[in-house]
Order: sequence, then structure tokens, then C-alpha cells
Amino acid sequence: MIEIKDIAKSFNGRQILKGVSSTFETGHVNLVIGGSGSGKTVLMKCMVGLVEIDTGEIKYDDKIFSNLDRKERKPFRQEIGMVFQGGALFDSLNVEKNVMFPLNMFTSMSFEEKRDRVNFCLKHVNLVNVNHLTPSELSGGMKKRVAIARAIAPNPKYLFCDEPNSGLDPQTSIVIDNLIKDITEEFNITTIVNTHDMNSVLEIGDKILFVHKWEKWWEGTIEDILKTDNKELNDFIFASKLAKNIKKTGLI
Repeated sequence: MIEIKDIAKSFNGRQILKGVSSTFETGHVNLVIGGSGSGKTVLMKCMVGLVEIDTGEIKYDDKIFSNLDRKERKPFRQEIGMVFQGGALFDSLNVEKNVMFPLNMFTSMSFEEKRDRVNFCLKHVNLVNVNHLTPSELSGGMKKRVAIARAIAPNPKYLFCDEPNSGLDPQTSIVIDNLIKDITEEFNITTIVNTHDMNSVLEIGDKILFVHKWEKWWEGTIEDILKTDNKELNDFIFASKLAKNIKKTGLI
């Protein structure tokens, strides 16, 4: 579980986060949604320590992460998997070496053990016999699956995904959504996904945090979100034609 309390962050005098608090549960896909510039990406960067908060508290299970210095955070880095928006694969490395990268950084496993772990992770994202391909030889969906394999290679307790469906077609996005959901449940990971993809919200969102005007505007379950009278949230959610059509049919 990850808990954040009254997170605030400013850049050059401009406040980006205003007292955001929430709890992200283990074994569930926790979604953070909001429009461009709402602060959700900064929130994720704060939670993984890429950006330091001004005030507030970030707690990983029973440890206050935000109070730790760089050296003290190192053990937590080994427990965090990150899927970046563009995949962020190393172009000069093949698939096997990309997935093996965090194992080289954070473990003392033998090469054989690391290769076995790489193959295990690739199999879990439904990729086989791609070890020696380079990122330029992969489709967009394959790149995202390799990025997920790399993120889970160190067997993380916490998985962060920043716009994992960005640039993907709807069918491939569904594959990525289901993959994230399955991995979260199978390995009992605390998963946090930044997204503006309403298909993801409707399909895999166990808990949803809506960030608006740099603060927490609403949070709840998928059942709650489709019954809410929160105007700003409704404006955001039902800008999606899919959500509008589902709501009209009475399926939600």
C-alpha cells in the first residue's frame, strides 16, 4: 500500500499540487486521471522520488519514503517498477538486454539467473523469441510489453505506469490494460496508472483518483464514478463517446 498525505509542489512560484491525499491499495489497479496540466504526472514523479515534494508525506507500507535521503531510498528503488509514457527502451540494446537492465543494476544474480528471469517476464507479457530484436524492430504495442517486462523483472512491490496506452490503437490498448490488470493481481502489486484513456477507466480501474486544478477533486470506484454528480468529473469522463453510449444503454 502507498499512502500520500497533503502533497504540495511548486515550480518557480507556481503551485502544481495542492494538498493531495489518497491511499493506493495492494493487488488493485489504482488510476489517476485528469486533464493535461492537472498535475497527475508531477504527482507520480513525486511518489517515485524523481521530484521532491515541498510539504506532505509519502508512505510506502510502514516506511515514510519522503523522509529518506538518497542512500536510504535505494532499497525502495529495487521494489519500484516504472513504465514510462514512451516505453523508454534503450535503442542501442536488444530486448533481452533492455529487460535485464534493472537486474544488472539492483541484483547480484548470475547471468544465467538473469536470463531465466528475462525469459520468465517476456513470457508473462506474451512475447517469445524476441530476445535479440532491437526496439526499432518492434511495434508500438510490443515496445510497451517489453517496457512492462522490464518493469516487473526485479519483482517489484510497486508498479507505476505513466500513460501506458499513449500512441496505441484501441485494440492494442485493451491488450496492455488486461496485461497490467493480470500482472497486478497475479503478483499482488500496488499498481498506479496515470491515464486519460476512458477505456482503461471503465475496464480496469479498481480505484480512481481525479486530479483537477492541481488538487484531489474526487476519488472512488468505477461504480461510484458512473453515478457521481461531480460536474467537473462528469465533463471529463463523459467527453468519451464510449462512456456516453454505455451510460445511455443502462449497462452502468
